[in-house]
Amino acid sequence: MKFLTATDKYIARLVLVPMLAVFVIAASLLVLDKMLKLFDFVATQGGPVGIVFKMLANLLPEYASLAIPLGLMLGILFAFRKLAMSSELDVMRAVGLSYTRMLRVPYLFALVLAALNLLIVSYVQPLSRYYYEQLQFELQSGALGASIKVGEFNSLQDRTALRVDSSRDEGRSLQGIFARIAMSTGEVLVISAREGQFFANRENPDTVILRLTDGQIVQDGPRLNNPRVLTFASHDLPIDLPKIEQFRRRGDKEREYFLPELLRIGWSANSTPQMRYQSLASLNYRLAEVAMMFLLPLLAVSLAVPPKRSSSALGVFVSIVMVVAYHKVNEYGQDVSSLGRVDPTLALWGPFTIFAAIIVWMYWRLAYVPGGQPIGGLETMFAKGAGLIVRLFKRRQIKHGLTPAETAAPLPSDEATHAG
Repeated sequence: MKFLTATDKYIARLVLVPMLAVFVIAASLLVLDKMLKLFDFVATQGGPVGIVFKMLANLLPEYASLAIPLGLMLGILFAFRKLAMSSELDVMRAVGLSYTRMLRVPYLFALVLAALNLLIVSYVQPLSRYYYEQLQFELQSGALGASIKVGEFNSLQDRTALRVDSSRDEGRSLQGIFARIAMSTGEVLVISAREGQFFANRENPDTVILRLTDGQIVQDGPRLNNPRVLTFASHDLPIDLPKIEQFRRRGDKEREYFLPELLRIGWSANSTPQMRYQSLASLNYRLAEVAMMFLLPLLAVSLAVPPKRSSSALGVFVSIVMVVAYHKVNEYGQDVSSLGRVDPTLALWGPFTIFAAIIVWMYWRLAYVPGGQPIGGLETMFAKGAGLIVRLFKRRQIKHGLTPAETAAPLPSDEATHAG
């Protein structure tokens, strides 16, 4: 006997397409929202544009851990909703397939994606978060090479002010250069040049050479009676690079620890109480998020089947609200338990138990109660609310002296009026 029948393969095709679509859409929306903020941040810091895409790549594991459960749930929900709307679900039930039997393929997807999500939150996401913080630090400290802003005064090492009118060749060639350098002896050099170009300094890697062409130097200081003026055809101006501090080691934040590390810190007698609170809160938060994925197939099927002779999509809305609400409750539980106010087990697994009980009751209501609808009361309230809005709209039309037929009738054209 084959493990997967033709019906299972058919359900798998119905689940796979919307699941991948929801995953791509959700991840893209999260990335686009963050991309705008990163472009603004990088432009403010004067860094290269390419660093934005490196930072976004390091945020993808975090976004994937959110998009994977959402894609799994909506993929199953849309698949079973399509079966219900086309009456195929009634045929499958009539030939002896129960809801539990039809959940074989959805649970295979859930098992694979839960393992993938566990790998992401255990190892990939902590590393990517650390690399994201490192890129942010290097961008702020100037290790990535801050660009020269055109048309503005750029301060370099608090002793050199540089301004350029325009740039070419990705900032390597500059035109219309003005520089003011304050020497340690108290002298001041004011330099202007037609153009310049940056070169690496092999003798001293802590400086770069700005080779100036066609300009002049004005030297002034307390030891000079009159300023000196020097015209040059070519002049090399060394510019000190900013001193770069070493980035911290991984693990200063609990979000950067692997799951085994969190477990070791949480149960270690040498850890401080604050470290134990934070590590156990992060550990239970990640595990609770992954464990919830095994309940998503039950939730999706419970909300996918609308009442008979109804095409209401209220179940889709309720499912999204429940998943987002559970995620937000978990985030709040992690924050509270990391402060030591509530035990992490109670703060994270308490909401999980409540949501699990609600989901299991909803599935039992659909699968084992004849004619049972988990959100039948909400469907009724929604239908009554929609009917109330329609009646109020009709009353408003009648109050203004319009009948529904008059409102729907098109206005006569000019030709028809003349013909009359």
